[in-house]
Amino acid sequence: VLENQDLRDSIKPQKVEFHSLNFNTTLHWQPGWAREARDALYFVQYKVYGQSTWQNKDECWGISSHACDLTHETSDIQEPYYSRVRAALAGVYSNWSLSHRFTPWRETMIGPPMVTVVHSNKSIIVKLQAPRSPYKRKRGSKIPMTNYYDLLYQVFIINNLLDEQHRVLVYEGKDKVIKIQDLRPGVSYCIVAKMYVPMLDHSSAYSSRQCTVL
Repeated sequence: VLENQDLRDSIKPQKVEFHSLNFNTTLHWQPGWAREARDALYFVQYKVYGQSTWQNKDECWGISSHACDLTHETSDIQEPYYSRVRAALAGVYSNWSLSHRFTPWRETMIGPPMVTVVHSNKSIIVKLQAPRSPYKRKRGSKIPMTNYYDLLYQVFIINNLLDEQHRVLVYEGKDKVIKIQDLRPGVSYCIVAKMYVPMLDHSSAYSSRQCTVL
């Protein structure tokens, strides 16, 4: 019996965590510390905080991977959720490992906007597109993150003559097309942008840089 107890403890999943970007939500965990834990299978359940019964996640029932997509199960973005994972090996089941409480609206990371740059003689036109959620409208298009949050675009310009790292904020607001004027011809400029959530004081990562020479 002791050996089973040891095995049970040594294959128990570690660090059960939700990772979420634009409401694409995945549960991640690490295998137990036993060397044999590499061969364990995993079982995932989830529930809304306050519910008494756990739901099985059928697609993540007896899987060998260390991640499980719970995007669909956490689609009520204001609700707090829990998930838990157990491992099985050679007919022995570990205890459940519980995640922290996860509220999508509060905790999902928002991705950067898509940036397109068009230049005219002394100005740059910047076109911005907010990231999209995995949730769809009736007609099938994905709902942008701007539907769920009051989001601002932050646009920065990098003058490559001066300093690659020096980003100057040139615009903050909701416009999807902005014009940056009075720039110097023959100079290489790069644009990067972020999404900013004033209410939560969260920023996205920077977009990839789009560069142009006037």
